[in-house]
Amino acid sequence: MSKLENRTYDELTVGDKAHVSHSVSERDLTLFAAVSGDVNPVHLDEAFAAATPFKGRIAHGMFSGALISAAIACELPGPGSIYIGQELSFMRPVRLGDSLRVELEILEKLPKNRVKIATRVFNQDDKQVVDGVATVMAPTEKVSIEKPELPTVQVS
Repeated sequence: MSKLENRTYDELTVGDKAHVSHSVSERDLTLFAAVSGDVNPVHLDEAFAAATPFKGRIAHGMFSGALISAAIACELPGPGSIYIGQELSFMRPVRLGDSLRVELEILEKLPKNRVKIATRVFNQDDKQVVDGVATVMAPTEKVSIEKPELPTVQVS
């Protein structure tokens, strides 16, 4: 089992970086639709999506947002972080099978343990698909915990 360890506000420095990777699967889109309630056919119906300007299914925009949230919560600053705000620009569609890389970079340290974090997502071709900036309350106490195992969820 792996560990999750945070970086406290005092340990953070402007320019600190972290990244996580994720390959977008059919299961991701189905589970995200089920949890969010967003069943727009551009995400779930190939025939419908083929007739759109995207010429095929695309992932929910906020799926990328959720990957950013996970990267903040688990990597930088990590456990104990509190999301305050997020600006996002969706630059390109994310498609099934895309391999995404979420990149975080500390841009600024603010009062009250807050930090501004660049939140960028790139696809396997190194093309940026999402650009944004998050405001996060960084933890003040050091935490190192076992990463919880998620239950297996069957998708029908």
